[in-house]
Amino acid sequence: MSAPASMDKNTLVLVDGSGYIFRAFHGLPMMNRPDGTPINAVFGFTKMVMKLMDDLQPSHVAVIFDAGRITFRNDIYPEYKANRSEPPEELVPQFALVREATQALGLPMIELPGYEADDIIASYAKIAAQEARECIIVSSDKDLMQLVQPYVQMLDPMKQRPIGPDEVFEKFGVQPDKVIDVQALAGDSTDNVPGVPGIGVKTAAELINQFGCLDDLLAQAETIKQPKRRENLIQFAEQARISRQLVALKDDVTLPFSLDQLARPETDKEKLAEFLNHQGFKSLLVALGQPASAAPSLPAAQQISEKPTGQQQAQAPILPIVPEQISYALVTTIQSLESWIAEAKAQGFVAIDTETTSLNAGAAELVGVSLATAAGKACYIPLRHNTKPTDLDAGFDFAEDDTSSEQPEQIAFEQAIALLKQLCEDASILKIGHNLKYDAHVLGHESHGAIRLHPVEDTMCLSYVLDAGRTERHGLDALALNMLGHQNIKYEEVCGKGAKQIPFSQVPLDKACAYAAEDADICLRLWMMLKPRLAQEGMSSVYHRLERPLISVLADMEREGICVDRAFLQRLSHDFSVRIAALEKIIHEAAGETFNVASPKQLGEILFDKMGYPAPKKSKTGAYSTGADVLEDLAAQGVDIASSVLDFRQLSKLKSTYTDALNASVNARTQRVHTSFSMVGASTGRLSSSDPNLQNIPIRTQEGRQIRKAFIAQPGYKLISADYSQIELRLVAHVAQEKSMLEAFSNGVDIHAQTAAEVFDVPIEAMDAETRRRAKAINFGIIYGISAFGLARQLSIGRSEAARYIGAYFERFPGIQSYMEEAKAFAKTHQFVQTLFGRKIHIQQITSSNQAVRAFAERQAINAPIQGSAADIIKRAMIALPEALRNAKLDARMLLQVHDELIFEVPEEQAEKTQSVIVSVMQSAHLPAIELSVPLIAEAGIGHSWADAH
Repeated sequence: MSAPASMDKNTLVLVDGSGYIFRAFHGLPMMNRPDGTPINAVFGFTKMVMKLMDDLQPSHVAVIFDAGRITFRNDIYPEYKANRSEPPEELVPQFALVREATQALGLPMIELPGYEADDIIASYAKIAAQEARECIIVSSDKDLMQLVQPYVQMLDPMKQRPIGPDEVFEKFGVQPDKVIDVQALAGDSTDNVPGVPGIGVKTAAELINQFGCLDDLLAQAETIKQPKRRENLIQFAEQARISRQLVALKDDVTLPFSLDQLARPETDKEKLAEFLNHQGFKSLLVALGQPASAAPSLPAAQQISEKPTGQQQAQAPILPIVPEQISYALVTTIQSLESWIAEAKAQGFVAIDTETTSLNAGAAELVGVSLATAAGKACYIPLRHNTKPTDLDAGFDFAEDDTSSEQPEQIAFEQAIALLKQLCEDASILKIGHNLKYDAHVLGHESHGAIRLHPVEDTMCLSYVLDAGRTERHGLDALALNMLGHQNIKYEEVCGKGAKQIPFSQVPLDKACAYAAEDADICLRLWMMLKPRLAQEGMSSVYHRLERPLISVLADMEREGICVDRAFLQRLSHDFSVRIAALEKIIHEAAGETFNVASPKQLGEILFDKMGYPAPKKSKTGAYSTGADVLEDLAAQGVDIASSVLDFRQLSKLKSTYTDALNASVNARTQRVHTSFSMVGASTGRLSSSDPNLQNIPIRTQEGRQIRKAFIAQPGYKLISADYSQIELRLVAHVAQEKSMLEAFSNGVDIHAQTAAEVFDVPIEAMDAETRRRAKAINFGIIYGISAFGLARQLSIGRSEAARYIGAYFERFPGIQSYMEEAKAFAKTHQFVQTLFGRKIHIQQITSSNQAVRAFAERQAINAPIQGSAADIIKRAMIALPEALRNAKLDARMLLQVHDELIFEVPEEQAEKTQSVIVSVMQSAHLPAIELSVPLIAEAGIGHSWADAH
């Protein structure tokens, strides 16, 4: 981060310490000391402040904190910040440690009871401005923007840019001295500042610019033309005035130190090193100039690594790569592109990223490609930038005399693609990317040269393998912020947003280069940090054998897509419309009036206010809950209108989500539907599907099965559906080594009938369907850690009866209960669980003091190893199948994966042979890595449609 140009030795730097704490806590995965104390916020805070001091080298500085939640504003408006929840329990013990960190850094620290940190900052900023002393407020908090004035500016520590009057105007639409008036009108839901209903920031800015100030606006409110706006301004005028008192920062606080007393003292490196070593922050010790190995020794029990919980290793931490300079080049000639490719070939690796026209790879057209060969060194190769942008208002400042041509200088598409194809398909050059499945799909289009991207490394997959469960965010921007402390340029910053957003192909090349080259550069730097962790944390096998090989497989599947019968979908959609209308009429008749059945609020009023059925609790908004559980309870009591509403909702969802959406999702070029698979959607390793989601099509209802009929094979082909039979139950039997279950699976006995016989003491030959159904519910419920309450709801029985069933189950199958207890105990000790193939699923809430949170984490600990192992097995099958089918000289194409099921399209004459190969590969997918105590069984069917084949 560079200091503002105007900064001199008399500059006062005010650090929003409270803002730093929360940013660090939410931006970093959980980290604990051996004594269990959480320290992720402490580490992030300390690292950011150390870097800030190194970058700015201020002569005067103060770190400002909130002293508490109650301030003078609560006397003005008791509901101020009343909607804020308590801080996370893992953050609470870190508040004191952050203050210790500030003291160890030798920085003046200020907090005053009854005032917010912003008030203290405002008071110091006012004094600095009066003394004509430059003041820099280090924060991105919008509330502090009202303080910007001559001698006072802000510095956004994440975006690494100064915030002056222009940036304030961009945010609020007014100059800094009018920010308070805009906030008073717009309110702030975060702080529970009421404002004036119906007025947002944009409208508020227009009004303040028109009338000059809040007081003049309220005095002339009757002149407002818009009736509702006029009415609200008159009715809520006093509320606006109160809001102004809440948002206006108090700048006359009695301060504990003068400006001169805030002179930055010399850092006591020994004191700071002692603090860093006590917390185990080895990388910060190195940054301080004191190698961790030379740091004062600690007892073995207190020596920790900065790895998040569950990954405490003895290896030295991997520090972020900080380039000495940033150099991003625009490549517009063949010679320049050849030079970049030659450099990549000489060193054997390159980071690569594509810029396209769509997030859906099946519909995307290639606009440009970026490459990075070293940290801070990258380029952008525009391929299809073709429109002069000077007449487009996308938030850019274009020079009025811009004479750029309609076709900016760039290499001819075919020539560039030919060279890029050589690079991408050169086996001697490792291609590094983020979510390379998308890039592989796009580059693989025939119109893009049918490029095969290999060999590859993927930073998204690396992050997922290493930190699944520790963080839900594996996107490039999130990793850049969390691991590098770098805020990437956002897409909206170069393309605009809303109605004024322009395609990337119309972005000026200099701005396109800065955005695209940065992505490749950051990806390369992340790879340098993440890749060494694989070996350190024992995750190489999971990445190299499960995740990385799947990238090209999924890209091929997405590119293939699947045919749908559009005429059938239209007929089905029409049928749903007719039935929805009929149900709506029935519901209205039962209610005795017409109302919007799709409105939960109106439905609740009909059911519970008008019709008088027992009412559930109201939500925070004051509306009754009308969720499926509420309606199902009413339907079970014989309330016909509730049953009709459930049917109405089901048909409406099927129509909007599937019959209508699938038709709209057909790709105009291929006439097929191309879903997108996410490799990081679930911490257990399961894939997810979106745009459209093809994994949640219901199959338990007749209507849901009808939708599967719409997925068809192209003429001359058949679909094959192959899925694992009860794979999760088989894995439970294996890990629990439960004898009767192992025997049942080995002998081909119906496991649910076997369970019913054991639990209910009923001979298998005398088993009825209802008893088997109950046993099935228990079998699958146990895997997910079901409670007596949950089982009672599912089977519509009493809670005590459900508890007896669960008790009988564990009595008959003690190995299952032992597995469950061992899984929970392992998770509590290590804060992760593992699949049979070594995948780690981090479960950080397993030791939470909140009983509900802890219970959920315990259920995760039980289920995650099972579900994760099943996910790993089908991934191994997917990786092995393409080669097996090629070796058998079969032309089958894998199209979809739906959890335990795979869908293929195959020439009709090859269907039976293909079916045999698929089943064989799936049943042996766990070998040779794992020998299971039960056989894996895959069942496959052949048909013209998905429904026929399943």
